[in-house]
Amino acid sequence: MAYKINNLQEYQTEYAASVENPEAFWAKQADRFQWKKKWDSVLDWNFSEPDVKWFSGGQLNISENCLDRHLKDKGDKVAFFWEPNEPSETGRAITYKQLHTEVCRFSNVLKSLGAKKGERICIYMPMIPEVVVAVLACARIGAIHSVVFAGFSASSLTDRINDAKADLVITSDGSFRGNKTIAIKDIVDDALENSPGVKNVIVYKRTGQPVKMKSSRDLWWNELVEKASAEHKAEAVESEDPLFILYTSGSTGKPKGVVHTTAGYMVYSEYSFSNVFQCEKNSIYWSTADIGWITGHTYIVYGPLLAGVTSVLFEGIPTHPTPSRFWEVVDKYKVTHFYTAPTAIRSLMACGLEHVTPYKLESLKVLGSVGEPINEEAWHWYDDYVGKNNCPIVDTWWQTETGGILISPLAGITKTKPSYATLPLPGIQPVIVDSEGQELEGNDVEGNLCIKFPWPSILRTTYGDHERCRQTYFSTYKNLYFTGDGCRRDEDGYYRILGRVDDVINVSGHRMGTAEVENAINEDEAVIESAVVGYPHDIKGQGIYAFVICEDFDQDHDKIRQSILATVTRIIGPIAKPDKVQIVRGLPKTRSGKIMRRILRKIAEGDVFNLGDISTLLDPGVVEEIKKGALVTLKG
Repeated sequence: MAYKINNLQEYQTEYAASVENPEAFWAKQADRFQWKKKWDSVLDWNFSEPDVKWFSGGQLNISENCLDRHLKDKGDKVAFFWEPNEPSETGRAITYKQLHTEVCRFSNVLKSLGAKKGERICIYMPMIPEVVVAVLACARIGAIHSVVFAGFSASSLTDRINDAKADLVITSDGSFRGNKTIAIKDIVDDALENSPGVKNVIVYKRTGQPVKMKSSRDLWWNELVEKASAEHKAEAVESEDPLFILYTSGSTGKPKGVVHTTAGYMVYSEYSFSNVFQCEKNSIYWSTADIGWITGHTYIVYGPLLAGVTSVLFEGIPTHPTPSRFWEVVDKYKVTHFYTAPTAIRSLMACGLEHVTPYKLESLKVLGSVGEPINEEAWHWYDDYVGKNNCPIVDTWWQTETGGILISPLAGITKTKPSYATLPLPGIQPVIVDSEGQELEGNDVEGNLCIKFPWPSILRTTYGDHERCRQTYFSTYKNLYFTGDGCRRDEDGYYRILGRVDDVINVSGHRMGTAEVENAINEDEAVIESAVVGYPHDIKGQGIYAFVICEDFDQDHDKIRQSILATVTRIIGPIAKPDKVQIVRGLPKTRSGKIMRRILRKIAEGDVFNLGDISTLLDPGVVEEIKKGALVTLKG
C-alpha cells in the first residue's frame, strides 16, 4: 500500500511530475487510501487570504486508514513495541488488531460522555500506548484532538485548554521520567481551576500514586473501558474537517494553535514517511520524540500506522538509567530506523564513547535527525559511532506548520552532505528570496526560505484567529508561505537551513546564521554544545554572543575563549568571531530539548527581568546561573 521512490532517477521523474501537474500527482497518491466518498476537486487555493483546500467534497476517516484497512493482512503484526521508563518493567507488544480494539472501545467511551464530531478534546499524557489510543479515538469519532506535551506547566495547559475551548481532558495519574515521578493529575487539577468549561477528565492509572478525583467530573479510564463495546463504526468526516490543533510558541508570547485538516495531512504524512525513511516489510522504526510535538503526531502516530509499519514507543529519556539506554533499546528490538534530535546526539556525545561502543547496533539501516539543523561534528559522530558509516542519515527539515517533512534526503537514494537537508520532496516547491521578496534563482545563493505552492499538509489556519495565520506566514512576501528560516542553496542545489531569520545576525552588514556560527564553535575540541544570539553593538549594529558548554567547566575560561575564537576564525573567518563568549554549565531547554534562544537573547541584551515563563524549562535553575555569569561577561 505504501508507495516508495526506489532510486534517484525515479525521484527526479516524480519531482518533475509533481511540479508540472500537482493535482494529478496528489490525486494518484490519495487514491491509495480508503475513502467513504471520493473528492470533487483536488485543490483550490490562494496564499493571499490564505485559503487552501485539498480533496474538497471527499469523506473519510484517518483512524480507519491507520487501522481498519490493515486488519486483513496486518492484523497480527505488531504496531507498537512499548518500552517503559524503567528497563526492569515489562514492556508491551500491541498488534494492529489489538490497537484497533482499544481504539474502538475508547471511541465508545468518548461518545458515551457526549463527545461529538468537531468538538475539541485536550490530551495531556505521558508516552504510553494509551496516548496513541486517545489520539486515534478522537479522530475516529471526528473530534479534534489537542495534545499538550506533558511537561508544560499548569498555566500553559490552562492557556491551551481555554484557547481550544475544550470541554474534555484526557490524562493520567502521573508519569515516570528518568528517576522522577511526576504528578500529572495534580497539574491538570491546577490548570482546571481557571478552565471552567471542562466537564470531564478521564484519568489513566499509570503510576498508582494517590490523586484527588472530583466527583461528577473525573473518571477512571480503566473503569470506563471495561464497560465499553469493542465495536465502533468510524465517523465520516469531510476532507477539510480539522483533525488536530497543535500549539506552538509565538513571538507575542501567546501560543498559536496550528490547525491541520484530515485528508491532505493523511496523504502527506504517509507519503513523506514512506519515502524519507524507506521502511521495508519487516522494519522496526523508532522516533524518540514525544507525541506532544508535531514529530510525535506525524512520525510516531499517523505516518507509521498509515504505512503499516512496526514502531517502538518509548516512555523514558536517553540517559536513564545510563546514557546507554538508546543503544540498549536499539539492540533489544533490533531497530532498523532511528529518528532523534541533534540535542540528544550532542548530549550523548558528551557522555563518552564507553556508553556506545559496547552495543552491536547491527540492525540499524537508516538514521534520522529532526528539530534543528544538525552540526557537522554531531553528524559525523552519529555516522561513525551509531551508524558505523553504514547508515544513510536523513537530516529532515520541516515545521509544526508544514505537518510533514519538506526537505530531506530519501534514505539510500539521495547523496547526503553533513548538515544539509539536501533536496525537496516531490510536491514541494521551495524558493529563496532576498529581504525584498525577490526570488534568488540558480545555485550558490542565500536568503529567506519560502514555499510558492501548497502541499497537502500545509496548515490551514491558527485556531480562532485566522488573521494571525495570515500575518505570520503569508504577509511577509506576496503569494508565498514564509518559513521564517534562512537558507543557503549551494552549488549542487542542496538546501542548508541557517536557522530562524530572527536568529540571523547582521554583523557589519554581513548576515551570519546562528546555526553556522554554532557549528563552527562546536568544532572546538573543548566544546560540547553552544547557542549563539545577536545583541546590540555600538559599532557593528549587532554583535555575536555565544553561550558555550565545555567538557570541563573548571578549565581556564580565558584560554577556552581564545581557542573558540581561533576555531571560528579558521572555519568561517574573523567576521564571525563571537564578541562575547560565556562559559555555562547548561542551556535553557524545553523538556523536548529545544534551546530557548529567546531567553538567551534577553540576557545578552542585559534585559534579565523580562524573561517570561521559565517554569516549562527542563532546568529553570540554569537561567539564574547564566544571568549571574552574564553580568561578568557583559562587563568584559
